[in-house]
Amino acid sequence: MNRLIALAVAAGFSAMAALLSQPAVAEGERDWQETVASARGETVHFNAWAGDPQTNAFIAWVGDLARERYGISIRHVKLADTAEAVTRVVTEKAAGRDKGGSVDLIWINGPNFLSMKEKSLLFGPFAEKLPNWRHVDRTKPSNLTDFTIPVEGYAAPWRLAQVVFLYDSARTPLATLPKTVPAFLDWAKAHPGRLTHPHPRDFLGATFLKQALVELAADPAVLQQPASEATFATVTAPLWAWYDALRPHLWRGGQDFPVTGTAQLAMLTDGEIALAISFNPADAAVGIRKGSLPETARVYVLDGGTIGNTSFVAIPFNAAHKAAAMVVADLLMSPEVQARAQDPAAIGAVTVLDLAGLSDGERARFAPPPDAVGLPTNAELGTPLPEPHPSWMTRLVAEWERRYTR
Repeated sequence: MNRLIALAVAAGFSAMAALLSQPAVAEGERDWQETVASARGETVHFNAWAGDPQTNAFIAWVGDLARERYGISIRHVKLADTAEAVTRVVTEKAAGRDKGGSVDLIWINGPNFLSMKEKSLLFGPFAEKLPNWRHVDRTKPSNLTDFTIPVEGYAAPWRLAQVVFLYDSARTPLATLPKTVPAFLDWAKAHPGRLTHPHPRDFLGATFLKQALVELAADPAVLQQPASEATFATVTAPLWAWYDALRPHLWRGGQDFPVTGTAQLAMLTDGEIALAISFNPADAAVGIRKGSLPETARVYVLDGGTIGNTSFVAIPFNAAHKAAAMVVADLLMSPEVQARAQDPAAIGAVTVLDLAGLSDGERARFAPPPDAVGLPTNAELGTPLPEPHPSWMTRLVAEWERRYTR
């Protein structure tokens, strides 16, 4: 009898120990389920750049999935510039609107992320509490640091980007194209009017200037620090000397520029220009798929490498629907959605996930389609170069406007 009692007591202690050993996991799971439950029926006002029809269609697809799976609606607030949404949140804070804000989720990086973080306009940290955070590749610096600014959980990564240059291999063999920034000048002189870039008010136009600066700067490491009056003038001097020489040989003598990257790609398709800058390595494959680029469209990177970064989604401090915004942010990091995003039939966005950590079935989703044409390999892209501090881009655009706008 005593032996039975002793066994029962021992079993009781064993069960209690088992329960005590797992409260943190259970509590985290319970908290997340409560978040998901409270998000049901909410509408997320997702403020996102709307300059690419493929991306707009992808956001609509995510909206359908969120509605079906979680009972959440996504309203895509289409932006020409992310700064529009940032300004809205700034205005609401100034008016004392600390709750019920009009922006629930925002696609953000670079100067806009820095501005919101510095002004304490972000909710969080939240990203590392999301279930799908465990799949994120934390060995990629840009998933943790945005344009030199530590993210610290105030935004969740959802797509990688890297500068590439598109061309039509049937019209312009790769061997004849410039492989360094200085070489662009000689190439443009030999092919007047065949090169342009989007207006620097568009992020791709600003990126063209940044890519040139990274290669032309005497010490690129200084670009990882904030720009000052003294450093900006000195460091950018080689850039402006190069651009002054290049500009007369650009399309329309450098007096006019395509407004967006989409407009620039249309010029490439029409044969009006021979080179186009892009921030999506899959742009050729995507364009071939949808018929907007010829089957012979290809991309390449410069010999010294090209700038790469991660796009994030963040939640403003006064978002009206924080729980639903967190669920959508988590959904964007899920293997299912990441695989869909990477497919050239969707948007061809490079995943932020660590594929080695996924199950075989999840990893299989990321295999390139057998009929994908124009899709570069990771080896061809090389290691992305780090983005400069956001202050460099802001100053570059302002200085370009001062120098070249009449």
